[in-house]
Amino acid sequence: MMRKTYLLVLGAVAGAAVTLVATQPRILLVGSSARAAAADTYRQLNLFGDIFERVRADYVEKPDDSKLVESAINGMLNGLDPHSSYMDPKNFKDMQIQTRGEFGGLGIEVTMEDGLVKVVAPIDETPAANAGVRAGDLITHLDDDQVQGLTLNQAVEKMRGPVGTKIRLKISRKGVEKPIEVTIERAVIRVRSVRWRVEGDDVGFIRISQFNEQTTENLKKAIADLSTKIPADKLRGYIVDLRNNPGGLLDQAISVSDAFLERGEIVSTRGRNAEETQRFNARAGDLTKNKPMIVLINGGSASASEIVAGALQDHKRATVIGTRSFGKGSVQTIIPLGGGNGALRLTTARYFTPSGRSIQAKGILPDIEVLQVVPDEVKTRAETKGEAALRGHLKAEGEEGGGSQSYVPPEVKDDTALNMGLDLLRGVKTNAAFPPSSKIARPN
Repeated sequence: MMRKTYLLVLGAVAGAAVTLVATQPRILLVGSSARAAAADTYRQLNLFGDIFERVRADYVEKPDDSKLVESAINGMLNGLDPHSSYMDPKNFKDMQIQTRGEFGGLGIEVTMEDGLVKVVAPIDETPAANAGVRAGDLITHLDDDQVQGLTLNQAVEKMRGPVGTKIRLKISRKGVEKPIEVTIERAVIRVRSVRWRVEGDDVGFIRISQFNEQTTENLKKAIADLSTKIPADKLRGYIVDLRNNPGGLLDQAISVSDAFLERGEIVSTRGRNAEETQRFNARAGDLTKNKPMIVLINGGSASASEIVAGALQDHKRATVIGTRSFGKGSVQTIIPLGGGNGALRLTTARYFTPSGRSIQAKGILPDIEVLQVVPDEVKTRAETKGEAALRGHLKAEGEEGGGSQSYVPPEVKDDTALNMGLDLLRGVKTNAAFPPSSKIARPN
């Protein structure tokens, strides 16, 4: 059975397909101690069987056997660490959709407001945009079903569906008296994990919000587009924003890092058995032609985004600005269980930056710490506790840390970290950490 390895954080997928194959068979213990250990294990399994039967027979209401088994499995896995768990068929399918970065749908970014689905923005060149759906529209009905009473996830699930099928939306729009009805045919929607723009007329800004199967290709488009909009002699450099990026596919984190590196190790993963250690290296070709780089991180930057920040920091390719990252440095293997039974998500390794640093329960420390002024109304939500605060987390190698600001202002003028990066690239401000020296950092 092929196993896929992912990086996961905060319940969101953040990893990549990697086949783990042991080069030698596992050695089985023999002798009296092994036999005694096996006997004790079987006694414990018999105890589980006894309790399971007693619950089935005597619980006040007839329990669902499948729910009992699923809860028992989750209890076992949750007792290992915060990221190991059982995914039922629906959750497994949702995970695959998220990592693929495309699905059958309408092409709108939505949120919930006063019990109704509010359109944040239609995605360009999608069925919703072509049908005239606008930002700020409130969706009140899906076909003939009221949205009121549904959760956001339930509403989103109703709007997604097979490509080519249709759905009728009833929309309330500010300034329009009567409800608007539109019928939209679902199409393949690709999640925009990369957005970009020109800052001023001399800096390329690239925001990576997650790492799905589309990320590297979108990054290449971003760099190509920015290089056509800003003449090479005028381009001062790039800012890559990884703030509040919860992670994504490991292979995408590797290829994104590779886009900015000419050579050297990007990341290594190390499991319980030495033969399962894997190292991933950059290939020649910096797509930005070695232009200066700033990487922005904060307490919401986790997993795959920490791999990118760590690789670029260790190779002295970029100066990292912001606050300490989340500190999620473990790898999960997704094991499909077959027969429509979902999948097992099991922590199998830790990952390490090129200099040999483990990020687990420590995070990436920025080269330049920049704290953000946080409005009073969001102060209670502006701090992320980090991996070290999660119950049952894998312990760090050495002193643990983590937890920092995760607030990003909506307006550029209020964004302290972004403006620091712009000032450094333009020479308005100076700092010993920018530009970084060209030699890779090594652990003490």
